[in-house]
Amino acid sequence: MKTFKLKSLKIKESVKDELFHHDIELMDGLIINREDEKNRWITEAYMDKRYYDLIHRLREERDELMIEVKITKESNSPATFISKIISINDIGEHINVLFMGTIIDQRIQNIEQMLRDLINQGYHGEELLTQFKALI
Repeated sequence: MKTFKLKSLKIKESVKDELFHHDIELMDGLIINREDEKNRWITEAYMDKRYYDLIHRLREERDELMIEVKITKESNSPATFISKIISINDIGEHINVLFMGTIIDQRIQNIEQMLRDLINQGYHGEELLTQFKALI
């Protein structure tokens, strides 16, 4: 396994025909390449409790979601993952959130545009996720 410093986190959410970006202000965080047969990564994000409602809603409503992270330095290009929230822990005035996900091939450009196109074609919910996975 390889561990890296998590520098930024964005959660991308599609609602009807719009794509929303939730920029999460991190207190701290790590990202771990498990180097397993499924190419899974664990993202640990330590954040202010003001994100509590958002994180819990996403966990309840979505089996998978898209996150975009920057690793090691803010100047690095972002990496995008299809992830699931696997744990939310209260720590005083903060929460610690664990995501498990698979990195999206970084050769794919304009992921946002692909999602917008699928949304414009009328896909949403699980259909949107299925069609998106078929494209990547």
